[in-house]
Amino acid sequence: MIKFGTDGWRAVIAEDFTFYNVRACAQGVANYLKQAKLTEYGLVIGYDTRFASEDFAAAAAEVIAGNGIKVLLCSQPAPTPVISYAVTTTKSAGAIIITASHNPGQWNGFKYKDDTGASAPTETGTEIEKHANEALIAGNVKRLPLADGIDNGLIAYFDPAPVYTEQLERLVDFDALRRSRLRIIADSMYGAGIGYFKTLLQGGEIEVTEINGERNPLFPGIQPEPIAKNLTKLSSLVRQQKADVGLANDGDADRIGIVDEKGEFLNQHQVFALLALYFLEVRGERGAIIMTLTDSNMLHRLGKLFDVPVHETPVGFKYVAPLMIEKNALMGGEESGGYGFRGHVPERDGILAGLYFLDFMIKTGKTPSQLLEYLYGKVGPHYYDRIDSHISPGEHQTLAEKLTESSVNSIAGTEVARLDTTDGFRYLLADDSWLLIRFSGTEPLVRIYAESHSPEQVQRLLNSGRELLGI
Repeated sequence: MIKFGTDGWRAVIAEDFTFYNVRACAQGVANYLKQAKLTEYGLVIGYDTRFASEDFAAAAAEVIAGNGIKVLLCSQPAPTPVISYAVTTTKSAGAIIITASHNPGQWNGFKYKDDTGASAPTETGTEIEKHANEALIAGNVKRLPLADGIDNGLIAYFDPAPVYTEQLERLVDFDALRRSRLRIIADSMYGAGIGYFKTLLQGGEIEVTEINGERNPLFPGIQPEPIAKNLTKLSSLVRQQKADVGLANDGDADRIGIVDEKGEFLNQHQVFALLALYFLEVRGERGAIIMTLTDSNMLHRLGKLFDVPVHETPVGFKYVAPLMIEKNALMGGEESGGYGFRGHVPERDGILAGLYFLDFMIKTGKTPSQLLEYLYGKVGPHYYDRIDSHISPGEHQTLAEKLTESSVNSIAGTEVARLDTTDGFRYLLADDSWLLIRFSGTEPLVRIYAESHSPEQVQRLLNSGRELLGI
């Protein structure tokens, strides 16, 4: 059975992620579009740099065209935010994107974006999942060979990059960036963002060096998730070459990871708060901030400081995006390093986030580490870490029941003020620290998150989380 998680369906290539199952997912999308009376608007289909992603995308295109729905099929690998933006410019009903984002190389995935370019809401994903499994069981998948689809005009190749670049030029002061003389190292992590920072910033005095900038579906030596343990090469090169900053994108470039001028990784909480500070103070903009419950209390502090509302959602940008639209939010983000911005698509964009961070450096004349000190001067120091532990499918239910039945009054020597079970088990402590235990919606993992006033207390909280689970 196909199961859509936090952001689409992901599985191991050749085990569950097969052409048969991808075609069933595409039929699920086609049936959903028919039911929603959206077929006349057509669909965008894109893909990343993983093994056979272009072939899986072509298989999906054959099914969509086989159902009489027009397809704009990307002519080369493209970042998820580039494809999402293309949905809005082509006025399509949505997009299928073949990508497993940050998962290891043996995985691939199937994402669906709606007509706003955002991750499809839960109810849409549920409908597509239902239709896909019905098609899987019945075997009633319609197909039109790719060549025939192209000949009769139902399938057309297109490049989504030019209109995306034009959009960024409206949002970012590229002249200032190119004059800046910053030395940047960009780590594309072998993903769909290959060449974007280098191409966008070329032509001035800024210097951009790209690493892991070729397609390699094995992702040798790394998992394409821009977190500290996967960015040791980037950190080392920033130090060796005395670069001003390191920027990294994940496998489909909807996330950003940032390494400061000392080669130290800025965690996703710090980057989210820094980008919020950039918009609120440097650009003087106002509007709501949308965060998931795994994000930092720093955002609440900034909200109070600048008198803007801050709203929390469950984990997943599919929850963030609708609230961004409803509130005309300044920005929205999540702990994984994905941030979306007003005036753009309500979706994560790791490329735009990186450009905004560079502009923050230029406008303030501060290095990344100095920006972090500046932020802490306003909201106080906050420290954070996360542990991911693999579990078997059967353990999920057992561990969840164990937590449900546990009565916890204190954690790591601090009183539990409140338990929030909106998405997992979040223990809000009396000193404003918190511990969260939740089960991944896309991988067989249990995640333990903690934020506190010192690195040592964060580790004590994480260890307490392990003890609560018994792992």
